[in-house]
Amino acid sequence: MSTTYELRETLLKLENVSHAYNGRPILRDLSAEIKNVHVPGREQGQVVGLLGPSGVGKTTLFRILAGLIEPTSGTVTLGDGPVKRGAVGVVAQDYPLFAHRTVLSNLMVATEDKAKAEALLERFGLAEHAKKYPIQLSGGQRQRVAIAQQLLCSEFLVLMDEPFSGLDLVAVDRVIKLLGEAAAVDEHKTFLLVTHDIAAAMETCDTLWLLGRDRDAQGQVIPGARIQKTVDLMACGLAWRDGITGDPEYLRILSEIRALFPLL
Repeated sequence: MSTTYELRETLLKLENVSHAYNGRPILRDLSAEIKNVHVPGREQGQVVGLLGPSGVGKTTLFRILAGLIEPTSGTVTLGDGPVKRGAVGVVAQDYPLFAHRTVLSNLMVATEDKAKAEALLERFGLAEHAKKYPIQLSGGQRQRVAIAQQLLCSEFLVLMDEPFSGLDLVAVDRVIKLLGEAAAVDEHKTFLLVTHDIAAAMETCDTLWLLGRDRDAQGQVIPGARIQKTVDLMACGLAWRDGITGDPEYLRILSEIRALFPLL
């Protein structure tokens, strides 16, 4: 069953982005767009999954979106202007936090508004751990703190690198739930996940980008990756709800994406 929603202003736009290392094309004329999604009656941010095989260029695109490197050509627009270092939140795989600071103090690095930081800790179920240090937390709790910290310091875009990597099924379910909660903090909050886990991405995201390379008429790979397919899980009725893994449409799309991976 689909949820009513409306596409509004553009939040992130990539236009003809190309990047090369030592003359070797990594990305080629890549274009994509994320618009604000308005869901009547509730706050609903977005979660976009960037999928693709190893070595296809996901990390390069991640670094461009984070403002860490500039593309060789093309433009990346965040809101009304170019993406800048520090404007985008980044949650790495190891959830880096300041070891000498408490949980609350880690959030205060990103904001001077103590009440706002405490409210976010409460929302993420971390209020009782506010005076603890990162070493005293579980991996899942550190991930929650890292996400909360980046929500506070970013304009509205948070990038996550392989959030499901190395986790068991129970932990993956917890991360899926956490990201759903984090995306509901504000309508404009947008998460972009780089991941290999197709099934978890489908349960978490409202949109999927499949990154891959074109082939010529002889079937040879053309260097430089582009977005080969965008999967709109909102239009399919698979976004913002639990229990989709038994839905025939979920199973169909999952099978389709898995079949595409060897060709990307």
